Amino acid sequence: MITLSPDYRPSEDEEFMNERQLAYFKQKLLHWRMDLLKEAGETLASLSEGGIHEADLTDRATVETDRAFELRTRDRARKLIIKIDMALARIEDGSYGYCEETGEPIGLQRLEARPIAILSLEAQERHERHEKIYRDD
Repeated sequence: MITLSPDYRPSEDEEFMNERQLAYFKQKLLHWRMDLLKEAGETLASLSEGGIHEADLTDRATVETDRAFELRTRDRARKLIIKIDMALARIEDGSYGYCEETGEPIGLQRLEARPIAILSLEAQERHERHEKIYRDD
């Protein structure tokens, strides 16, 4: 188990995806996952407090809209947790940080911004251009 100093940040000067970098991204992903689960628990607690008790139709509609929005947000968080779990599995199998399409390193800046990234910036741009051309309108 690698112990990281609180101010450690991966650097281009290091070997790509060395033990320290892997430990850094694993820790980052685990914290992100924990925060999402905590928020989900808070949402569940607030939604289970009871039904809508607003007498006014406008207030009732506002509460229902807020709940629907919160449920959509939680669904996105649920999907993000799945992607985080997949990234953690890639750390364990040694494929984390490498583009699934090209096998090239994804890049530390991209991983810092989006630790669940599976494509390099170039591959992601190609994917998005292809999607834009062939999407159903």
